[in-house]
Amino acid sequence: MMAMSETLIVNEIYRTIQGEGARAGRPCTIVRLTGCNLRCSWCDTTYAYEQGAEMPIEDVLAEVAPHGAGLVLVTGGEPLAQAGSCELVRRLCDTGRPVQVETNGSMDVSALDDRAVRCVDVKCPGSGEGGSFLKANLPRLRPGDELKFTLAGRGDYDFAREFLGHYDVPAGVEVVFTPVAGRMAPRELAEWILADGLDVRLGLQLHKIIWPDAQRGV
Repeated sequence: MMAMSETLIVNEIYRTIQGEGARAGRPCTIVRLTGCNLRCSWCDTTYAYEQGAEMPIEDVLAEVAPHGAGLVLVTGGEPLAQAGSCELVRRLCDTGRPVQVETNGSMDVSALDDRAVRCVDVKCPGSGEGGSFLKANLPRLRPGDELKFTLAGRGDYDFAREFLGHYDVPAGVEVVFTPVAGRMAPRELAEWILADGLDVRLGLQLHKIIWPDAQRGV
């Protein structure tokens, strides 16, 4: 499902608390776009694969505006799968608000506005999409950007640790290890990080702690 370049297929727009990454805990407005080129085994937004309505970029901006100041998070699905997503990000940045883009790491991030924070995933084997990371994205990250590994078990942890040992992450990029909720205990991951002396951030999904029974819109 694709939209024309000046329109987007939007799954949902809502105000919440940023649940993941280095900016977790901040109030933010989510713009969730429809469609994804990957099918991760632990995905919790499968409803965004197909569900959505076509919206001109101007209408997206108009719906975001009443939610107030602060962070705007453009996510999916995979936002970069839609041709108009980079234009949306540019227009959001023009409003003066901080903007973050969550991407699954398989698509080129170079066209994103430099004012936006790139939050780029590296899919571990437990996702079923290991090997999808576009390695050319790594040197495109800048200070303040994030590189995220979502871990479903020890095999994923070892993969992430070896990745960091093999590839140079640009200085100032925040590396985040997040356990899959319900499949990996945060304490266990914390102990592995401490035992190996890794310089990474342990990231918990705060929205699932605050609203444990919610299926979407948090």
